[in-house]
Amino acid sequence: MSPRSARSEAATGSGRDALPEEQQQVLRRAIRLEWITIAVLSVTIAVVGVVTGQSQAMKAAWLEDMLSLLPPIAFLVADRRIRIGPDRDHPYGHHRSIGVAHLVAAIALLAMGSFLVIDSVMGLVKVEKPPIGIVVLFGHPLWAGWLMVIVMAASAVAPVILGRKKLKLAEQLHDKVLFADADMNKADWSTAVATIIGVLGIGIGLWWFDAAAAIIVSISILRDGFKNLRAAVGGLTDARARTYDEKNAHPLTREVEQRAAETSWVDQAVGRVRDQGHVFHVEMFVVPKPGQNPSVEQFTELREALCDLDWKIHDVVVVPVPEISRRQAPAETARHGR
Repeated sequence: MSPRSARSEAATGSGRDALPEEQQQVLRRAIRLEWITIAVLSVTIAVVGVVTGQSQAMKAAWLEDMLSLLPPIAFLVADRRIRIGPDRDHPYGHHRSIGVAHLVAAIALLAMGSFLVIDSVMGLVKVEKPPIGIVVLFGHPLWAGWLMVIVMAASAVAPVILGRKKLKLAEQLHDKVLFADADMNKADWSTAVATIIGVLGIGIGLWWFDAAAAIIVSISILRDGFKNLRAAVGGLTDARARTYDEKNAHPLTREVEQRAAETSWVDQAVGRVRDQGHVFHVEMFVVPKPGQNPSVEQFTELREALCDLDWKIHDVVVVPVPEISRRQAPAETARHGR
């Protein structure tokens, strides 16, 4: 198969086909990490549920652990969906399944975070003093709060390690669902610390420490939910493509315009880069130089040159136009020679 036909097949293939071999290996590692995360969280949820008792902070931490299952599940479901190739009803394929998974996880985080904030504040207002009793362990009486502290300290270790590993993979894959999951995992230590402080507060008679810690955990969930909701909605409504962590506009949004403007027959070029999930769809509008009448082969060469910039440039459409409108043009419309 020629390079040109291989590239055309990749542009119309499934999500897995769009990834080079290196990224496919990264994706397989990410899938393994997500299955490990689900296994670890399942054990953590069961153990934390056993020792939760009446503590608001422990209840909030337990619910957060349950919510932490959503991003890895959403990631795995999206991974199955993007394998499906495009058809007449889905001409762009199913890459956007990643964005939908991101949105579902964000809404769940917002909803549960809101519930926990209200529940914790009501407990503080009503002066609910959660009792923590005594348990008998190996024939010896033990304050149940110590079990809570031990469990919370132990439960934070694995997610933090997994989160740091997933952060690296999220950047390599340009996967915002994986990044959201990694970000939540990496921050689990703060939830554990807040919960431990709340439980110890009860132990020394400061009952309100428990509700305060639960509010801190709830606000953390809300923050994650809001940040991910904004990113997911932006992606699904075709906002300008941004980096995997949403901090900046993706550099490829400018690079494709600059590469098109360097073409000898192009006078002006402006692109629209749509984030499809792991990959980008590019619509490049070009104004030919006066007297130039580019051929189909020249358009094809420009398309291939844009595809060669980065593996994330998955599908490119080059559109000749007589002029670039003000609405289309960026602050500085790319011109040949600049």
